[in-house]
Amino acid sequence: MRINDLLIKDAMIMDLKATDKSSAIDEMVQRLYDVGRITNIDQYKKDIWAREKQTTTGLGDGIAMPHAKNNAVKEATVLFAKSKKGVDYESLDGQPAYLFFMIAAPEGADDTHLQALAALSRQLVNQEFVEKLKKAETPEQVQEAFSQAEAQKAEEEKSEATTQTTQAAETSTKDRPFVVAVTACPTGIAHTYMAEDSLKQKAKELDIDIKVETNGSDGTKNRLTTSDIDRAAGVIIAADKNVEMNRFDGKHLISRPVSDGIRKPEELINKAIDNSAPVFHGNKNAGDSSEGSESSSDSIGQSIYKNLMNGVSHMLPFVVAGGIMIALSFMIDQFMGVPQDSLDQLGSYNQAAAYFGQIGHAAFDFMLPILAGFIAMSISDRPGLIVGFAAGALANQGGAGFLGALIGGFIAGYVIELLRKLLKGLPKSMDGIKTILFYPFLGLLITGFLMLLVNVPMKIINDALNNFLNGLSGTNAVLLGALLAGMMAIDLGGPVNKAAYVFATGTIAATVAEGGSIVMAAVMAGGMVPPLGIFVATRLFKNKFTKQENEAGLTNIVMGLSFVTEGAIPFAASDPLRAIPSFVIGSVVTGGLVGGFGIRLMAPHGGIFVALLLSRPILYLLFVLIGAIITGIVLGLLKKPVQE
Repeated sequence: MRINDLLIKDAMIMDLKATDKSSAIDEMVQRLYDVGRITNIDQYKKDIWAREKQTTTGLGDGIAMPHAKNNAVKEATVLFAKSKKGVDYESLDGQPAYLFFMIAAPEGADDTHLQALAALSRQLVNQEFVEKLKKAETPEQVQEAFSQAEAQKAEEEKSEATTQTTQAAETSTKDRPFVVAVTACPTGIAHTYMAEDSLKQKAKELDIDIKVETNGSDGTKNRLTTSDIDRAAGVIIAADKNVEMNRFDGKHLISRPVSDGIRKPEELINKAIDNSAPVFHGNKNAGDSSEGSESSSDSIGQSIYKNLMNGVSHMLPFVVAGGIMIALSFMIDQFMGVPQDSLDQLGSYNQAAAYFGQIGHAAFDFMLPILAGFIAMSISDRPGLIVGFAAGALANQGGAGFLGALIGGFIAGYVIELLRKLLKGLPKSMDGIKTILFYPFLGLLITGFLMLLVNVPMKIINDALNNFLNGLSGTNAVLLGALLAGMMAIDLGGPVNKAAYVFATGTIAATVAEGGSIVMAAVMAGGMVPPLGIFVATRLFKNKFTKQENEAGLTNIVMGLSFVTEGAIPFAASDPLRAIPSFVIGSVVTGGLVGGFGIRLMAPHGGIFVALLLSRPILYLLFVLIGAIITGIVLGLLKKPVQE
């Protein structure tokens, strides 16, 4: 089957009207329904969004490939859409998307369909081909571009087969480096094959032999043999789902998201062949169906960070939604009025405010159990979840707070791992009862008593921290605000940024009665400055940036106002020695001003959209503007003009 058999003209949208991700998906799904390729809009869209939540299908370089495979699809179809203005699709490179390929695969898609979809994915790695699509004005031109590309690909594959035969004959005389790779994404119909082709192309450029195994919807293809793995200098795993790992025991292995296989093939290949990747040690107890989720290829620091972030990422929606609802309860009482002698009931005095507060606290009170539960689950899979939840609840009841729950999550996870080792000698027939009885009961028993001990010192530390935060003013507030805001700008979403953000979210619960956290306000302000500073720099110093960077600078104003610090990453990556110091200077000034003036915030995210939840919103936005201008001017002065 040819790609053009799936890429039907009636479904194409040559001028997509949408300007944001949600409306773009709505417009494309509606077209699939209108041309009779899907039977249920909501059912298909649900799986599209489920895939987006795993990782964005905005691949970067102006391309997005949303895809889903479910029963609502009548016939395998690829919808091509083109946007002239560009769509903010939350792409991996932070840039707008212009070309869209929405893949609709029926639940029982046969091998022929899947091969055609894989071929489509591979074509999009070819930049010359992508440029042709960007210039296409009609559906006929799009199909013609694919027809030419398929013919060219067939010739290349024939030539490659001949080359491989020649290379095999020369193996004894030419010692070429050799690596193996596995690519996989959850749906297995797009990213899997794009990563495969990207790795192969880069290996060819580097004069390196590579064999890539794909774990797609049509099963495992080009499976790695024992001799392949033994011969390889290193292993690359570019996957967003679990793959068979024990076979790589003892090999240098680098494991990254499948998107890195598409966007960073040279980095992965170099790490695989220069022995800089850690040696992977397989799980000798792989037969235990409930084995932990940690990869032994991670360093201790990476494992701790990964586990912590798993807890934080699951906790944040509860903090964000609950915190905003509680903040609204305070606002309602302030608008409706509260007697001077009843100010201690602010947020619950009037019935309308009390409703908002009750709903907010219902979500907010899950914060610590969720944090601890998902830290434990990251370490020890599902058996750790119940024990981690209990550890978080005990930390909450014992006054140990955020830090106690964090420690409790790690205790719970490693207690389950210890029990696995102690109980591994039990008969195979008892595997089921281990998971539903032994692990949760014994884990809860041990972790529970350990938490009673942990809570004592952690409560002392937590109370001291809360007292410090509640009394934060003057020099202390300025210094802490400046430090944490500066940390937000150092690595723009990396470990240092996350450390500051996690600390700030942990201060919200302790400052609810005071109307919010000064620390949280400073951290959000510090995170807003870098992308806004980019906007300022690209407006004031146009000759210091390329045309593409000047265009990207416009999108950074939206990202900055929305508290999406990562919008500044492309600029930091291209010129870190000038960009990062500029970001830090502006953020430090803003964070210090916010802390010095005691501005408070209860919502842990939202940027300008939660401005009304700030204690002094106008002053806050002024300080953010000051930081952005400082960053923009410093960056503009440091950069050299672009050479024409």
